[in-house]
Amino acid sequence: MAEQASIDTSAEAGEGVRRRDFINIAAVSFAGVGGAAVLFPLVSQMAPSADVLAQSSTEIDISAITPGQAIKAIFRKQPVFIRNLTPAEIASADKVDASSLRDPQTLEERTKEGKTNWLITMGVCTHLGCVPLGAGEGEVKGEFGGYFCPCHGSHYDTAARIRKGPAPKNLEVPEYSFISDAVVKIG
Repeated sequence: MAEQASIDTSAEAGEGVRRRDFINIAAVSFAGVGGAAVLFPLVSQMAPSADVLAQSSTEIDISAITPGQAIKAIFRKQPVFIRNLTPAEIASADKVDASSLRDPQTLEERTKEGKTNWLITMGVCTHLGCVPLGAGEGEVKGEFGGYFCPCHGSHYDTAARIRKGPAPKNLEVPEYSFISDAVVKIG
């Protein structure tokens, strides 16, 4: 009889532990779900709104840009220069020793592989933020055939690299990708 009593108490103790574990797991699970339900709206309200996301990238049709021509576009309220380089402009840029430049970059580093003729840069001088000339028809292109900043006299070559003047860096190349042969997505 004494053995029977010890078996019953150990069985009851085992069931009690199992019930207690279930209650603990259920309580923690409900607290976790409740915490996530409270945190999700708080975190999601910090995400950018639809109008901000719409301005985070832009698509531009480049099919009408002939070799040697450049256009100005707008990306995030700043000008962007898109230039279709001629073979002569590409050869001129490749002829320059990149290590001799103030901000050493080759044309290949500034363009996409297989699309070396398409140079896409921000149209903002790296000196004090003026808009350089050279993308529009008949504008002064500077001593090196690229862009010229009229504010303080910075001259950029055909690869938009700084060659002369106070600008410390080349014109910035934004993040971009070709959606097709006729459309480029900036941003």
